Amino acid sequence: QVQLVESGGGLVQPGGSLRLSCVGSGFTKPFIYYNMAWYRQPPGKEREFVAHISAGDEIVTYADSVKGRFTISRDNDKNTVYLQMKNLKPEDTAVYYCLARYGGEWRGAGTQVTVSS
Repeated sequence: QVQLVESGGGLVQPGGSLRLSCVGSGFTKPFIYYNMAWYRQPPGKEREFVAHISAGDEIVTYADSVKGRFTISRDNDKNTVYLQMKNLKPEDTAVYYCLARYGGEWRGAGTQVTVSS
């Protein structure tokens, strides 16, 4: 059973930075086979896409709202995907989840990011 554990969330002032990590385990194939993504759910709103990094060729895509501020990356040796977030805004406040996809979809429990002065 795939398990994903996010970390790195917290309280940060507008304009600040955070780096989220998501460590996975229980994969039936090498981690490099899995497409990985970050989603977020702002308070009182639906879950929304943030960023995606593909398996193998590591092509990245971003939501328009985070382009130029967030960077997704992965370390296949560590079964880890990262989300570097810069110039954070109050509207980035949300629970951030990582997802793994390969013949199915798995999601972590999430990490809270709060952007407030």
